Formats: sequence, structure tokens, C-alpha cells
Amino acid sequence: MYRRALILGLVTAGVSACVGGPNRALGPDGLPLPTAYIIAPGEEAAVKFRMLDSVNALRQAARVGPVALDPQLNAAAATHARDMSIQNRPWLFGADGSSPVQRARRAGFTGRFLGETISESYESELATLTAWMNDERTRAVIMDPNAQLMGFSWFQEPAGKLWWTLNMGTAPGFASGLS
Repeated sequence: MYRRALILGLVTAGVSACVGGPNRALGPDGLPLPTAYIIAPGEEAAVKFRMLDSVNALRQAARVGPVALDPQLNAAAATHARDMSIQNRPWLFGADGSSPVQRARRAGFTGRFLGETISESYESELATLTAWMNDERTRAVIMDPNAQLMGFSWFQEPAGKLWWTLNMGTAPGFASGLS
């Protein structure tokens, strides 16, 4: 009796595994091909706060103070993400030759600008953060112990490509231990 129930259970599990879920194209390795991460209208705030929470969790684990979202740094990040899409290349300078510091100042940021990290991908914000943390230069921007404020934004093209930008800065008047 037990053996019959076990066999029936295995057959049922096997059939249900074959039936469920949408059909996805498979690559030459037999694994499902990746699909673009699409940010639906109305999800913008959730994406920003997921990134903020994730950055702060990483900073806390490294015993570095948390950061808060800054509207001016968010605006500078959004401007640059769209500009990279127009230029169709991920780089730190704007189409007008502007630097990250200049874009932050244009957006009204009055603190000290510490750094910018960018990406072009079809992946989620958390996959992008993982890639940034695996690169020494971009990790240094995210984990800067002087950072108090963060700007984060993206531009998504109709086909799904995402242009991500993350900025770090200090509050106005912040004096670090650096000379």
C-alpha cells in the first residue's frame, strides 16, 4: 500500500511539473533563456526602496552608516540614465560633456558628491547591485563611509533594456575626517 502511494505521488509530481508555468525558450545548454526584467508602472517606488534597503543592509554588514534617498541625487540619476539610453552607451559623461558632479549641481544638490555607478542591463536592480558589489571600483562608491545620501534611478527602453544610475553624496556642510 505504501509503495503504491509513493509511486502515485511521484507520478503526480512529475506530471504537474510538466504542465505548470509558461513555456520559455531554451538555450543550447537546455536552460531557459533569460528574459528582460520589466518594471511595471506603479512599481517605481518599490524598486527604489528595495535598492535603498539592499544598499543599507550591505553597508550595515560592513559596519558603515546608512544612506537616505535624496531627491536631487535621484533627479541627477534619472537624467543620466535617460541620457545614456539616448547615447546608447554606458559611460559617466553626459551627451553635453557634463560630469556626474555637474549633473548633481544642476539638479540642486548642495552636499559633497562622492561618486556615481552606472549599468546597462536587462536585469533587476538587485542583480545590478550584485554586479556592482563584485567590482572593486563600484563597490567603493556604494560602500564609501562618508556617504549619507543616495540617488538612484533608471530608464527602461520599450524592449526592456535598463540603464541604471546610482549616486552617493554627503549632506550639505558634512565634514569628513579627510583633509
